[in-house]
Amino acid sequence: MKDLKAVKGTILISCALSAVMLLSACAQTPATPTAAPTAAPTAAPTTAPTLADSKIILSTTTSVNDSGLLEYLLPVLKEDTGIEVDVLSQGTGQAIQTAVDGNADVILVHSKAAEETFVKDGFGVERIEFMYNFFVVVGPKDDPAKIKGSGLTASEAFKKVMEAKAPFLSRGDKSGTHAKELALWKAAGIEPAGDWYVAAGKGMGALLTMTSEMKGYTLTDKATYLSMKDQLDLEIVLEESADLKNQYSVIAVNPEKHPDTNTEAVDVFIEWLTSEKTLDLIEEYGKEEYGEGLFLINFAK
Repeated sequence: MKDLKAVKGTILISCALSAVMLLSACAQTPATPTAAPTAAPTAAPTTAPTLADSKIILSTTTSVNDSGLLEYLLPVLKEDTGIEVDVLSQGTGQAIQTAVDGNADVILVHSKAAEETFVKDGFGVERIEFMYNFFVVVGPKDDPAKIKGSGLTASEAFKKVMEAKAPFLSRGDKSGTHAKELALWKAAGIEPAGDWYVAAGKGMGALLTMTSEMKGYTLTDKATYLSMKDQLDLEIVLEESADLKNQYSVIAVNPEKHPDTNTEAVDVFIEWLTSEKTLDLIEEYGKEEYGEGLFLINFAK
């Protein structure tokens, strides 16, 4: 079914046997809740596990990929576990649909309602919140909508952009960022339309470049903005609004829906991703280059 992986007959047999064993065990214990875990992070594997198939497909958001986080983490993952990751970088809506279609083993996304539906419909095993950052509103340095230092909420800032008829560029791609933007317009009581509002249908990095060229405003995750800041003629005009938290989750694809999912390697990947070692790496990412970490973690350590 996956156009990126060959059919693996021996793994199907192994997964079937594992499913029988898991069903037997589950008869004695309650089902795992889908709520985000709050326990302390796990220990990272000390030696590389022996896996029948060490390759997985990760369907993830453009914001995670454009921030450089995966490029930073994946070589360490391979060294620690032997796992190699094919990354599909898409908006969250498409990233989830890719998994629904059976073309990914695991997803890393940031749209809570869509993620919960994915799990509820049986396509995902468990939604695990593990890191977050904040959306920010960026705009031209002359700030024609007069947002910077105004103390406005994000939805109020959006209204100021509309009133100024300044260009506002939207992802327009059903991504997590797009979903957040639409929620903020709704909170402002506005249905954006007109020449000033541009639905670009682009990923985060490309949209920031376009916004800079058009001297407009947009909503972005802070990590991607900071990683591209030197290439842009934009600055943060709003970042302290309480309605701008940007939560990321990792979800394994359910092998009951797609039996060729590489569950064995995905389990090792998620254990590694939520380990104290990896969470420390995530917290440190960006501090040396940008003066602040690009992501915060959910787990208490």
